[in-house]
Amino acid sequence: MSGGHLVHGMGTALEAPTWPAITQAEAEAVLDRFPAAGRLIDLNWHSPRPFSAAALIETDRGVHFLKRHHQRLRTPAALAQEHGFMAHLRAAGLSVPDVVTAANGASVIALGEWTYELHHDAPGIDLYRDRQSWTPFLTPGHAHEAGAALARLHRAAQGYEAPARDDRPLVASFTILSASDPLAAAEAYIAARPALAGWLADKPWRQELTRLFATLGEGVPDQVPLWTHGDWHPSNLLWTAEGQVDTIIDFGLATRTCALHDLAIAIERTAFRWLDLGQDDALGDVDTARAILAGYRTLLPLPTDMATLARLLPLVHVEFALSEIDYFAGIVGDSDQAAVAWQDYLIGHADWFLSAAGQDFLRRLAGEAVA
Repeated sequence: MSGGHLVHGMGTALEAPTWPAITQAEAEAVLDRFPAAGRLIDLNWHSPRPFSAAALIETDRGVHFLKRHHQRLRTPAALAQEHGFMAHLRAAGLSVPDVVTAANGASVIALGEWTYELHHDAPGIDLYRDRQSWTPFLTPGHAHEAGAALARLHRAAQGYEAPARDDRPLVASFTILSASDPLAAAEAYIAARPALAGWLADKPWRQELTRLFATLGEGVPDQVPLWTHGDWHPSNLLWTAEGQVDTIIDFGLATRTCALHDLAIAIERTAFRWLDLGQDDALGDVDTARAILAGYRTLLPLPTDMATLARLLPLVHVEFALSEIDYFAGIVGDSDQAAVAWQDYLIGHADWFLSAAGQDFLRRLAGEAVA
């Protein structure tokens, strides 16, 4: 399986994986540390997600989800932060994956250069598992239900007071646009990440960020802190046959941000056909954004007015784009992919909002009445 396994790239094509697929012998070795999960029967499916290796495995006690990370990306302590948030949500009644405990009582094990986590099979249909992250919902109803599910998550997250995760790559943090001086905050963010700073050293990043902040707005300080999902798109949701959200999965990017940031991420991930950037100007679907917001408002009021949301949306991806560059430059050593994250993702997405189609999207979104 590992020889022919392909994963999603930064564009539309499948690519050879950075991280090798999990093998049967590897899964057996991991299961030795998780005796409650049973004995391995088969590997049923390998995930096409690119930043880790994961597989559905069948044991004599059922189906489980096994995920492997490189320790430079996620140490056991870093994964334990993620699992702590999931445990809080589960205790509040939210349907999220149930983590299997190892023989030593921990939810994460380390073997050599790798860390592993094992989840019980989660309820729901994985309708979007083979689709790229930046692809829209299949139906407007899914967008509405996803908005309602995000409100359920935000309600369940109340009271979780753990500090934000540390400076590791691939975390959807919110320290730049929440600052009173976003450029100074960006400088601090970059300086704290040597690989990112080194990759940007010969690029006019200060001028580019200054331009974007000046033309698209300088951020939204004074939001109420909240632990959030940070990667809200259809393939991180499992669905019922009736089109409702059954389980919320993949908390790999979660950290302490705010509800507004999570809502803007949800719209940015799903209301635009970003993979068509450069081929088609009409990328945005404001009806999807409105459906997400309408679903959210069935349970919670929006955390701000529509004008503030529209101001955040064009730049909400900036911090995670920098985090992706840090990952590609520092952990993977792939300067070409780092360049895609910088030019196509960070700059390209923001510049689209300065186009006629982007400005029209923002006007229509800002004009949406708040119920």
